Amino acid sequence: MAGSKSVVLAALVANGAIAILKFGAYLLTGSPSMLSEVYHSISDTGNQVFLLVGIRYSGRAADQDHPFGYGKAQFFYSFLVSVLLFGIAGWESVKHGYEAILHPHTGTVDPVQLFGIGPFPAWYVSAVVLLGAIGFETWAFIKANAELQRQITDYGWSGIPEAFRKTSDVTTLTAYTEDTIALLGAALALVGILLTQFTGNPLYDAVTALLIGLMLMGFAVALAWENKRLLLGESLEPEVEAELRAVIETHEGVVGVDGFRTMFVGPAQALVTTEVSFEPDLLTDGIDEDIGQLKTKLKAADDRVDIVYIEPEG
Repeated sequence: MAGSKSVVLAALVANGAIAILKFGAYLLTGSPSMLSEVYHSISDTGNQVFLLVGIRYSGRAADQDHPFGYGKAQFFYSFLVSVLLFGIAGWESVKHGYEAILHPHTGTVDPVQLFGIGPFPAWYVSAVVLLGAIGFETWAFIKANAELQRQITDYGWSGIPEAFRKTSDVTTLTAYTEDTIALLGAALALVGILLTQFTGNPLYDAVTALLIGLMLMGFAVALAWENKRLLLGESLEPEVEAELRAVIETHEGVVGVDGFRTMFVGPAQALVTTEVSFEPDLLTDGIDEDIGQLKTKLKAADDRVDIVYIEPEG
């Protein structure tokens, strides 16, 4: 949880500063791709706010209304990020880019001064801002990547694709994907602006604005899909369930496991329920002791196991 929060805070600082700088550059240049990047960074900043709210809300203790805690709040707020922020930002960017393709901006922009030096062509401002954005986003990406790589090592995943499919830490997943898209978006905008300036054809700038919007919308769909599986109550991976089941089956006094189910109730928080048959000659006190030992063993086998219910069978 602490790792996820630091990742989100890093992205919040970077995206908030970048959004302001990009908006200033857009006002000076009128660049379509820069406006798409403004939408992008505003959505990124709002994204971090939603994720922080989710982290804070999910930290509430379990109560009578929510006996398994509030961990799924992070799944919900991450889903909101995909639908409300990236979907809207992506659509606005696509719409603006499409309009710019149909009606290219061919006007000239007066030169500007940077920090009292100049005058420089106005597009210099966009180039400087985008290079700064790439630097900020690289810093945030390194933070998110380090946390995701830690999880890959801890859980034995093969790499990023498998982590994307299996992680329950949607906060880190969202920040990582967002930072990747932000780097690609800034690079695309920079290429479009430079091509427009060097060729005199505004179509390049307009097309990159459209591409940034399509990229954002694609991310929105992918993130919503990943959150859907967790909101619907996804279980631990089959191989992990098999390992946990083996922990029970090999415990002394256990005759068999009649039922075994798992479900994520929060990021890296899984519920395990099982029906276990014990040897008939075990006394009630002995069964209670075995159940306590089994809970300890299951939590030690995988640190995502948070809540365990074991029902003894006759």
